[in-house]
Amino acid sequence: MTILQLKYVIALANAKSMREAASRLYISQPALSSTIRELEEELNIKIFERNNKGVIITAEGIDFLTYAKQAVSQYEVIEDRYIEKWKDKKHFSVSMQHYVFALHAFIKTIKQYDSEKYSYSVNETRTDDVLKDVRDMKSEIGIISYSESNEKLIKKLFREYQLEFVPIMTRNTYAYMWKTHPLANRKEISLEELVDYPCISFDQNSESEYYLTEEALADYDFNKLIKSNDRATTAELMAALNGYSIGTGNMTESIALKDDFVVIKLKEEDPLTIGYIVRSNHEVSDIGTTYIEELENYVEPA
Repeated sequence: MTILQLKYVIALANAKSMREAASRLYISQPALSSTIRELEEELNIKIFERNNKGVIITAEGIDFLTYAKQAVSQYEVIEDRYIEKWKDKKHFSVSMQHYVFALHAFIKTIKQYDSEKYSYSVNETRTDDVLKDVRDMKSEIGIISYSESNEKLIKKLFREYQLEFVPIMTRNTYAYMWKTHPLANRKEISLEELVDYPCISFDQNSESEYYLTEEALADYDFNKLIKSNDRATTAELMAALNGYSIGTGNMTESIALKDDFVVIKLKEEDPLTIGYIVRSNHEVSDIGTTYIEELENYVEPA
């Protein structure tokens, strides 16, 4: 089994057909098919089912894919750090839930380390991916939050993944909506008053056995709910449908969106504790230390 074979499996799983995967990999379809078949024979499992319509990943394949992604990710970290032609590049990676202040801290940090050669990475992703990225050292630092409803579960995972959590702030619960929303002039609002409008929620669907929300009031039974996994898509839905999202109010700090949204305090309270995670006993790098300082220097808007 080789890293190349694992990369082929991932590419095929993400493609609509063998032809598309082969094209992305710049190899022939027979070569791709043969490589996958050899791997299946070596491992004695069936990763893909082949039929007239193409290929479909099997249940065994889905399980194998999880480990393949982890192995390739770790290989790429090693490759980037040690095999790259320019070994003197600066390296730094952060994974985060959807918090604009954490992105701004990243921007401020890399501006201070703007060397001729660097490889930086910022991953805005799901809660379980943030945890795994830091556990596996794909990212040195992760930005994460929890509310009262999932605090015990999150802290349990911190222990299992050998992660250290440092709280930065506690934020109250807000609704944010497009500036032309019929209720945009309110100073405070309740979910009951928003019942006729769709709540746009970040989709945390993943392969994790746990549901790890990053939003407050995750257990609330919304009459109208639309899930989205993209910030720009969420903004479009909110504008077009008079929708609203629930969060910390930090969205208004976005360079692109600060003039288009309003933030209204919710009467229902479910405060979020937001902080950063690192591997236990990990010695944080100089650039990581600067990033943490930028996070801690964040001033909450009035």
